[in-house]
Amino acid sequence: MGCTSSKHHLSEDDLEFLKTHTNYSEKKIKTWYKGFMRDCPSGELTRDSFIQIYKQFFPKGRAENFCEHVFRAFDTDNSGKIDFKEFLQAINITSQGTPDKKLEMAFRMYDCNGDGSIDETEMRRIIGAIYELIGDEIDKRERQIEAEERALNIFTMMDKNSDGILSQEEFIDGCLHDEQLYQLLTQSSRMGEGQGSMDSLTNED
Repeated sequence: MGCTSSKHHLSEDDLEFLKTHTNYSEKKIKTWYKGFMRDCPSGELTRDSFIQIYKQFFPKGRAENFCEHVFRAFDTDNSGKIDFKEFLQAINITSQGTPDKKLEMAFRMYDCNGDGSIDETEMRRIIGAIYELIGDEIDKRERQIEAEERALNIFTMMDKNSDGILSQEEFIDGCLHDEQLYQLLTQSSRMGEGQGSMDSLTNED
């Protein structure tokens, strides 16, 4: 899967941290860890490996662009790799987190340059990537036009103070008041709900 080799183990400190910061039991965490280490003996998931896993969920679309943004949201320490703690915390949020927590992660995905806000260009990039991910029957050019229009409409609706950027508060508030929008902006980042190994992630229906 593109992992480099090194020795890693789940320390007691990491176990206690994950028990505190996720909804998983000690047994479930250890099950996840066993699966993670089986597929990534280095204890780290590379960007390429992550994309290969994620593409399994969207076989009809082009997942690469969207995966880059999801990977960045998972990689909270900006190391270029996802370790087990980052992985399990992200999975916990996307599968069992509160709407606010899911939207905080979504905001990190949309904030492409990490400056704490989302501008119209960033919104267009992500919405375009979502449309590529879905991979429906719409002609490529028509899909691009539809994505551009959708992104502009979403951005205008959320930008309450018309300053040309979205704060995290504006982003979350806009999503929480529009169920369809909430589903669009959070659903595609979900993977592996309730699964206990990397192999089962790739076999998810």
